[in-house]
Amino acid sequence: MKFVLIFALGPLALCQTPENVLLVINKASPISKSIAEYYAARRHILPANVCRLDAPPDEEISRDVYQSRIADPIAVFLRAHHQEEKILYIVTTSGLPLRVRGHGAALLSEIASVDSELALLYSDIHGHPHNAPSGIPNPFFGKTKAPFRHPDFPIYLVTRLTGYDFADVKGIIDRALGVRSRGMFVIDLRGSDSTGGNKWLLQAAAQLPKDRVILDQSSSVLYNQTDVIAYASWGSNDPDRKRRHLGFRWLPGAIATEYVSTNARTFAKPPDNWTFPAPFGGSSQDLTADYIHDGATGASGHVAEPYLQFAPRPDIVLPAYYQGRNLAESFYLSIRSLSWMNIVIGDPLCSLGRP
Repeated sequence: MKFVLIFALGPLALCQTPENVLLVINKASPISKSIAEYYAARRHILPANVCRLDAPPDEEISRDVYQSRIADPIAVFLRAHHQEEKILYIVTTSGLPLRVRGHGAALLSEIASVDSELALLYSDIHGHPHNAPSGIPNPFFGKTKAPFRHPDFPIYLVTRLTGYDFADVKGIIDRALGVRSRGMFVIDLRGSDSTGGNKWLLQAAAQLPKDRVILDQSSSVLYNQTDVIAYASWGSNDPDRKRRHLGFRWLPGAIATEYVSTNARTFAKPPDNWTFPAPFGGSSQDLTADYIHDGATGASGHVAEPYLQFAPRPDIVLPAYYQGRNLAESFYLSIRSLSWMNIVIGDPLCSLGRP
């Protein structure tokens, strides 16, 4: 992760409903259809809130294909059903493209996640189309005391139901429906850091109840923790992390976030004996999907280099989630830019409830 803000929580905790969710299915992908059918049944998503696309089932697509096969059909669907305002969350699935390919480098990269592009569909529909390359400021970033609603925030919050296979995604959905506010917030700093990442981890710990925090400031890495409800760290960017799997016991509703540049580059399953720093899927970093496979209910990730300041801020996402914000709002409060590299995995409605 390369490096090229504070937070005050009010009593706000909103409970949105399945009526605010648009579920997107890729008809060309059997796993997309299976996931969507299961989620719709478990969350009682109305048929009028299910949009069916015909898109390539590839992880990477061109910007033209994104526009013509994903963004435009969703916009047409929302207009036809008069749902532009009511829909707050868009849920994508495995089998829907993950990344928009592009050229350019650093902060002018045209690469972006499909989900981060879709977050700007609200403003696109309302006559304010965004332009690539480079990220667009997220108007919801850091607005911790404001309810998420339209038109105050002209974006959709997009989360993805994905993992290595259907069993992993079924686990996400089932665990999101069995959540209680309990367990430990595990925060693991790396031994030496001058970029601000450790500072944000420390600030996250300071805003949570002391009896709910496990904080490690040493050069060692935390393994084998129990009753974990949230986790934040440097992931494989911590040189002292030597194990692919942390050995945590994750509680239903547990979320994970880390400062890793390419952890959501693919959701293809590596061999069981793979571990970083051996390359897989074009990078030698760890994989977000491992957290889901091991029992987490939600996680953040990046399809390409986001730069540290555009990764989710743990000092925002963890306290927001603790205070009762749902999974989608907690993560998007903490993400500085859209049309960028970020994705959020999980059921947007998953919430711990008020403390």
